[in-house]
Amino acid sequence: MFNNLFSLDGRIALVTGGSRGIGKMIAAGFLNQGAAKVYITARKAGPCEATAKELSAQYPGECIALPIDISTMTGIEMLAAEIKKREPKLDILVNNAGAAWGADFDEFPESGWDKVMTLNVKTPFFLTKALAGPLRAAASADRPAKVINIASIDGIFVNPMETYSYAASKSGLIHLTRRMAVKLIKDHVVVTAIAPGPFQSDMNKAARDNADEVATRVPAGRIGTDEDMAGTAIYLASRAGDYVVGATIAVDGGIVYANPGIKGDGWD
Repeated sequence: MFNNLFSLDGRIALVTGGSRGIGKMIAAGFLNQGAAKVYITARKAGPCEATAKELSAQYPGECIALPIDISTMTGIEMLAAEIKKREPKLDILVNNAGAAWGADFDEFPESGWDKVMTLNVKTPFFLTKALAGPLRAAASADRPAKVINIASIDGIFVNPMETYSYAASKSGLIHLTRRMAVKLIKDHVVVTAIAPGPFQSDMNKAARDNADEVATRVPAGRIGTDEDMAGTAIYLASRAGDYVVGATIAVDGGIVYANPGIKGDGWD
């Protein structure tokens, strides 16, 4: 009855922003659980292709690089067309690509607002829309397709850093997850979100470069690991998460819920 509960055997996935950080953790986790193919995107071709080669050598499945800038509608349409050309069905879409911007309130630029809101909110919506056909084709009541949006705990509580567009975008993505979930569950496409806390990445330089110091502000006493992130994504992507619809899971060592009084800089 519980055989293969967390298996992704034979499934086809796309992870945006998959060349490094959280995206790479998720791509590796999917391949480890038997995914047949994991497509990854990034703006820079070199790192994207290097990660695909590294993960393909490490796991039985295939990691395939699609270096495309998806911050524009042209890039979104190009990526969707490439997936449709290669695959009749898409089992899993992880909307992970994102951006951040910090500036003083009185100096915050329109460019920092537009860049972040576009990549963090607009892109997940329009990429999911563009790939709705392959997702619906893969979906059934017994084995739904999955869309997993990567939000942030900064969309749940107020980080003292002046990252106005980032916080607004991640809060918006959490609510967008609920709204898309209501629509797509009728087609057996399950939409959920993950709200990470501190994980090592180029976006989170504090956790990357000062892990021990950041860990002192986490109730669990450490920053997140590759296994923490991959495990949550595997759960949502696999049979184990089929009945979890519209939810956002905070993966943060207790920052938001175990001790809401803890506020620090640069969680995500």
